[in-house]
Amino acid sequence: MTDVRGRTAFITGGANGIGLGIARAFGRAGAKLALADRDVAALERAKKELGELTSVETVELDVQNRDAYARAADAVERKLGPVSLLFNNAGVAAGAPAHTLTYELWDWAIGINLHGVIHGIQTFLPRMVERGAGGHIVNTASGAGLAATTAGVLYSTAKFAVVGLSETLQLELAAVGIGVSVLCPGPVATDIIARTAASQPAANESLTDSERAFRAERVDAMTRVLQQGVSPDRVGEMVLAAVLGNRLYIHTDRIMAPLIEARARALLDAMPR
Repeated sequence: MTDVRGRTAFITGGANGIGLGIARAFGRAGAKLALADRDVAALERAKKELGELTSVETVELDVQNRDAYARAADAVERKLGPVSLLFNNAGVAAGAPAHTLTYELWDWAIGINLHGVIHGIQTFLPRMVERGAGGHIVNTASGAGLAATTAGVLYSTAKFAVVGLSETLQLELAAVGIGVSVLCPGPVATDIIARTAASQPAANESLTDSERAFRAERVDAMTRVLQQGVSPDRVGEMVLAAVLGNRLYIHTDRIMAPLIEARARALLDAMPR
């Protein structure tokens, strides 16, 4: 894709963090913006800001709800025209020790981090193919979807799936002129840790006061690490460049390089000679 001017971009998690950074970059490049988020106040702020750049519509959306997703798509396309830029970005940094996970926690985290991506593709891709005007899909995964990290099994399961989904989708859609990228960020200066902690279902564990204090300190430490990372606006510019260059992988830094190299070596070494 050589130009995004006049195209309509649908961005989930579009009122905060990386989603807002993507919206700013594409708004400056001339795309029309449809922002979907559960944070109504943030949607109002984003619309006020970005409305000075381009046409903006907002919709309150829980990406786990496929019927609500379809209604949002219809409403947005009536107002802004066909969506040909899709950003499946909404996500949560959910986690807990593997032995304390519950079905409720699995359903919630996978519902947002994986099913939310699937719902976006299932809602918009058939429309994009039928129209024959090309387009691009960007799925937000994580560096934790490329090699095992301390991010935890709950988070990594969904992010590994998003990477595999994106790689395979790119193979299938090349013939119809629709590009695919997978965003695998390292630390980015967002408040995702705090927002996740405020909404995450409880794990199956009872904590002592000292354990609760340790957990709170760990959340604070993770937040500080993120605050030292790349800015969401910088990530948005990286995503724009990848879409214009039709690149599959988008990395925000090289923090995962040693782990990816070690994983590749282990896979190759395990194969029969």
